[in-house]
Amino acid sequence: MKALLSRRSIIIASASLLIALIAIISVSIFNTAGPVTGVANTITRPVRSLASTVARTFGDIFAAIYRYDELERRNDELLAIIARQQADFHNSEALAEENAQLRDALEFNRRHGNFTQEMASLEGWNADNWSSSFTINKGYMNSDITRGMGVSTEIGVLIGQVSDVGPTTSTVITVLDTTFSAAVFVGGDTNENADGTATAKGDYAYMRNGLLIVDFIDDNIILTQGSMVVTSGYGGVFPTGLTVGEVVSVYNHSSGIGRYATVRPMFDRNTIQNVFVITGLRNLE
Repeated sequence: MKALLSRRSIIIASASLLIALIAIISVSIFNTAGPVTGVANTITRPVRSLASTVARTFGDIFAAIYRYDELERRNDELLAIIARQQADFHNSEALAEENAQLRDALEFNRRHGNFTQEMASLEGWNADNWSSSFTINKGYMNSDITRGMGVSTEIGVLIGQVSDVGPTTSTVITVLDTTFSAAVFVGGDTNENADGTATAKGDYAYMRNGLLIVDFIDDNIILTQGSMVVTSGYGGVFPTGLTVGEVVSVYNHSSGIGRYATVRPMFDRNTIQNVFVITGLRNLE
């Protein structure tokens, strides 16, 4: 087998050499490659044509791949620009909302003028079926907040009270929490004419339904559905005039002595983002 391959190799090499010599002689004598070279060109033309076609095809493929990579890179750049613009838009919306809240808070303070506030952001609601509370981003190291301070919205709706203060965060119980209580005025259909004294407090039996109760209601106060409940300022904990909620129903105690009412708070926990901690009281009656 080796001998056969060797003989074939010798024959092929000799033929190739002969063709080359003929081509050289033809060029020298006739200034042309001669018929042998022409035959070779004729034989190899399809191969050369195929090779040229393949080369062009691969060139087109590589060009398309380059263009695709370039388009993909540009697309990523555009997506990054859009993401930054969306973030800027959302930030501007958040700033506009925060500015509106601050303006409302300043206007509320201007009209009432009996307390000072400090804004804080809500960080999350606490997952506990036995209480109603949330965490804010202010504590004793980054604010003047102390335990027991009231917490409201920017327009004076009472949300709750600070129950615990940490270094940079604090816990706020809402008016629905069973540990919450506040002296209030009840009766009337507006904050201004609610005048009967009572106590608002959280009650576990009603907390899951989003209600608190008002108890120890003066006997001479007429309460109906929709009657307003506002802080009275008694006790020095909350300023006068914060809206607690509106009466849903009025009941007689099972003992037959006295009445109590269920009250729906005026804040919506699903929309709270910023709150205002009442850091100081003044001019309380």
